[in-house]
Amino acid sequence: MAAIDGLPPLRDVIARYGLNAKKTLGQNFLLDLNLTQKIARAAGNLDGAVILEVGPGPGGLTRALLACGARKVIAVERDARCMPALQEIAGHYPQRLQIVEGDALEVDFAALAAGDTIKIVANLPYNIGTPLLVSWLLTEPWPPYFASLTLMFQKEVAQRIVARPGTSAYGRLSVLAGWRMEAELVFDVPRQAFTPPPKVTSSVVHLTPRETPLACAASSLAKVTQAAFGQRRKMLRQSLKALGGEGLLVGAGIDPQRRAETLSVEEFCRLAQAVY
Repeated sequence: MAAIDGLPPLRDVIARYGLNAKKTLGQNFLLDLNLTQKIARAAGNLDGAVILEVGPGPGGLTRALLACGARKVIAVERDARCMPALQEIAGHYPQRLQIVEGDALEVDFAALAAGDTIKIVANLPYNIGTPLLVSWLLTEPWPPYFASLTLMFQKEVAQRIVARPGTSAYGRLSVLAGWRMEAELVFDVPRQAFTPPPKVTSSVVHLTPRETPLACAASSLAKVTQAAFGQRRKMLRQSLKALGGEGLLVGAGIDPQRRAETLSVEEFCRLAQAVY
């Protein structure tokens, strides 16, 4: 990768700018440029694409996205220490890298897209990965402003995203993702690939929006899944008591004695419609 773009190796960049990873920011830098290219390719053909990246850090994935043909990368980074390294990349790719300094949980991504249909590609900081994904899954209106999500999570979270009913990993993320997305676990990334190495393996997940998901109010489905899986060991008549309990379930044609992990996405949508 360094031979392709002519920029210094990432270890040199980190050393020059003193970019030790901060645990408080959920940072684990991916220095293997072959892997960053593999993540970029998992997002599909990038020729002429506009990419939104969250948490670029020193810019390993940023460089891969640009080298793979992205017309523009919008990189959202909270850590001010990373700005000089990202500016160096911006200078190497004039007019193709837009750097946004800010907290990704507070950024208006649709506004940043500015009418372009974008692809979101990111090695997400572990501490904000799940809330960011949920915010994208509950985006209104739908179909959304993004064409796909290619994201790295802890492997356990990735497995929850793609899990099927009746499995131990099946939960709120599985339902929300299954409702609006086609989700695929693409490949695992060993902990040794990061600096510093996290305690767990990571996984890349690729999600593509369904054009016409089952009819359901996003806010209602969010409320139902939060209640159901918040007490997943209890029967639904108990965990959904505040939303209507047994009457709600019977009205939706669902046995009140079932537990959350046994319900299909379609059944959760029926419950959400009944609540709405």
